[in-house]
Amino acid sequence: MKNKGKFWVLAFYYYTPIFDAEEFVIQHLSYCKQIGVKGRIYIAREGINGTISGTPQQINIYMDDLKSDPRFEGVSFKIDEFDHNAFNRIHVRLKNEIVHSGLKNVSPIRRTGKHLHGKEFQEMQQRDDVVVVDVRSNYETRLGKFKNALTFDLETFREFPEKVKELEQYKDKKIITYCTGGIKCEKASSYLLEQGFKDVYQLYDGIIGYAKETGGKDFDGVLYVFDGRVTVPVNEVNPTVISTCKKCQVPVARSLNCANVDCNEQFTMCETCAIEMEGCCTAECMEAPGKRVYNGTGFYARPVVEQG
Repeated sequence: MKNKGKFWVLAFYYYTPIFDAEEFVIQHLSYCKQIGVKGRIYIAREGINGTISGTPQQINIYMDDLKSDPRFEGVSFKIDEFDHNAFNRIHVRLKNEIVHSGLKNVSPIRRTGKHLHGKEFQEMQQRDDVVVVDVRSNYETRLGKFKNALTFDLETFREFPEKVKELEQYKDKKIITYCTGGIKCEKASSYLLEQGFKDVYQLYDGIIGYAKETGGKDFDGVLYVFDGRVTVPVNEVNPTVISTCKKCQVPVARSLNCANVDCNEQFTMCETCAIEMEGCCTAECMEAPGKRVYNGTGFYARPVVEQG
């Protein structure tokens, strides 16, 4: 996940009580505009979750200032370099949860799975008494996952509780959850503990942290990210491609959103087919009145509205 560039992309989250969440959103938006970072930050009474980009100077200022707040002094930051700004504006939003799960009574602040750093995860995942569980959505797991990991066909993370019954047969084993940056695992592992699973772990800092610590060994495919990069490489040791073009079936690690705004399906497609399909997933979408002009990437920024 190493890119030479003049911008930094910063991912972070932290579960911590924020009693003045409404006021903090207003203050934090003003602060982000002042220092010039761009991206998405979600704030709830349970914590903060964000991905932002900016110059190294801007990102360093942001990290120093956030850590200076006692509520966030334990936050972990994950940085990638990129050749341009990964966002075109800043949003700071008030949410009920910092990652939408529907598990409102599950609190990682109270308890969560034991954290494993990259090398610890690497050592444990090969054991017979361990089950590795991917808690991400299906459009993410299609593009990349750890070898032999158990994946669920999740449209969204909100469906995770319904899938837990598929893990009942593994209650006597060690369960290790993983996701992109770690945030979904905080709630997933906490929920598993509440459901009676005794030995629950999670990959600390997620796939992003694992790649930085280990070189990404045994992660097949690429990582879907929620910004203008869309996907990033993870494995520098034994890389492979596991996704295929929706149209011609050739191996391709290229994800895009359907150009039909009323569809917006996320799918994989090679560049040749994407040009032929005008960025659409089906012939029907090519004829749709809401079809956007294909921009060559399949990533479409939302229309500019009042920032907030």
